[in-house]
Amino acid sequence: MTSHSVNDEQALEDVIGEPMDVKGKIAPRLDKLMIEFIHKSPFLIVSTIDANGRIDVSPKGDPCGFVKVDSYGNLLIPERPGNRLAMGFRNILRNSEVGLLFLAPNQRESLRVKGSATLTKDPAILSQLQVNNKPALLCTYVQVTECFMHCGKAVVRSKLWQPDSWEAAEHSIGAQQLAPVLGGGDDDIAIGKSCQILDKAYKDELY
Repeated sequence: MTSHSVNDEQALEDVIGEPMDVKGKIAPRLDKLMIEFIHKSPFLIVSTIDANGRIDVSPKGDPCGFVKVDSYGNLLIPERPGNRLAMGFRNILRNSEVGLLFLAPNQRESLRVKGSATLTKDPAILSQLQVNNKPALLCTYVQVTECFMHCGKAVVRSKLWQPDSWEAAEHSIGAQQLAPVLGGGDDDIAIGKSCQILDKAYKDELY
């Protein structure tokens, strides 16, 4: 394994090739088309850094355009009811640097954003981020420092937006994983109970 390790940038470029001349696409602020992409996006992934320098990621999802862009070109990301572990928020309190990846249905490209995050509970902002007449619980405010559109090869290869390529969902892997906690065991009865609890939460506790 050691003889095949890639330990420096030259070894890396020997494998994948030299970087393409695309540095010009990396911008310090969102442009008009990036903002349009965010308006079409119902889903993003937020990466944060914990006190020990370890990376954590968290998915965020809502109706398209749920992330707002303010007049300064910075981002307002709402928080909804969840498991309340708040790992990402705790990380932001210790290290404000974040990375974001926006996805939009039937768009092959994705949008990558880096920035510095703070948390706010300003009622006016939380109301602005409401869904179903329920304000956001919290807002992550991201001052954008770097952003660019990422090519769509990963999405094309994964067939992410092609439903006919998806495997039929025969069971919930998550419900199985959580069965000892939610269902009190790992047998079929516990898994069924876990599924019911999750289904109810997804139906009644989104906002």
